[in-house]
Amino acid sequence: MIKNFEKKSKAFALKNAILYNGKAQQGFVISALFNEGLKKQDMKIYGKKISKIILEVNKLSLEKQEKEFEKLKNLISEREIRKGLPELPNTEKLIMRFAPSPSGAFHIGHAMTACLSFDYVMKYKGKFIVRIEDTNPENIYPKAYKLIEKDSKWLFNNKAKLVIQSERMELYYKYAKKLIKSGDAYVCTCSGDDFRKFSKDKKDCPCRKQSVKENLELWKKMLSKKGYKQGEAVLRFKSPEGMKHKNPAMRDFPLARINETPHPIQKNKFRVWPLMNLSVTVDDIEMKMTHIIRAKEHRDNAKRQKMIYKVLGKKYPWEAYLGRIHFTDMELSSSKITQGIKQGKYSGWDDPKLPTIQALMKKYKPKAFWKLAEHRGLSEVDKNLDKKEFFKLLDEFNK
Repeated sequence: MIKNFEKKSKAFALKNAILYNGKAQQGFVISALFNEGLKKQDMKIYGKKISKIILEVNKLSLEKQEKEFEKLKNLISEREIRKGLPELPNTEKLIMRFAPSPSGAFHIGHAMTACLSFDYVMKYKGKFIVRIEDTNPENIYPKAYKLIEKDSKWLFNNKAKLVIQSERMELYYKYAKKLIKSGDAYVCTCSGDDFRKFSKDKKDCPCRKQSVKENLELWKKMLSKKGYKQGEAVLRFKSPEGMKHKNPAMRDFPLARINETPHPIQKNKFRVWPLMNLSVTVDDIEMKMTHIIRAKEHRDNAKRQKMIYKVLGKKYPWEAYLGRIHFTDMELSSSKITQGIKQGKYSGWDDPKLPTIQALMKKYKPKAFWKLAEHRGLSEVDKNLDKKEFFKLLDEFNK
């Protein structure tokens, strides 16, 4: 046990919050406490206490944080929060992933998110998976598969395993059926407008009352080409709090839907496709994911996935969130870049005018991106960055 544990935790949280516009980052605080003697195995006991202290600190105004830090700073005056990557708990068999959609090649935005996870994989000698999330047949750029494979080999030094979700469809069906059998999912045939009204009024959808046997029959009807048509039925998760959940996004959210658009790989083999929260949950469980770093706009998706984990009796991975980097004068939309290539504005994904990995690999080493991601660290603070500033940093780390 660390002497003055709670006071030191608060002091480190306050110090970090002052550095990051009033919002302390858990990773940095835990790292500092590791330097004070906290052990990885202690996190089971003290993890929740640390989170509670950080939450309380983050509720304070910046002015109040500074005043509180003055009272406690002598407790940590000889210690600095470590530079580089903050420590993570339970890293003995670390497995992490990056999950791009096949909309184009990697750009610097992808690199900034993916490389932080890869940094940790290298640090702890873990396993890294690049998982192409291609279960929406309507939103796929066919050439993206090869582009992502090429970018991954270069950016992750041939150490990433490439997985394609559309090749795992039977696995998603298996879990969908499992959720139906356990009473945690049901087939809904209400129109979108009707369901939204039920949700707004916090009233159960009539389909929610169907028996397991009825739902299994309706699921077969979704899968059959002679059954429901596109838009006539969806598979929904039966949220434990139902339609009265305070967050509308958690109210019986959809897990799978019918989409008969031909898929670039699977063609017309499948007509029912899993939505992200089903496929991601299944893959994270099956791939034994231990730690997840994701953009903070995915908080609601993470909450949905935790709900599915819970009903399946699985332990959810450690997680952290990243703030958004707003590149003020660079176009990072894959669809717009694709359009520009088709229109002849760019010669290809490796056009020097583009902020894509294929364009930048001619000048930079992969390590430059790894070091830049480490430099930013586990921060939830949004940041504005212009082209000049970004490449100045990248050039520095490329030496």
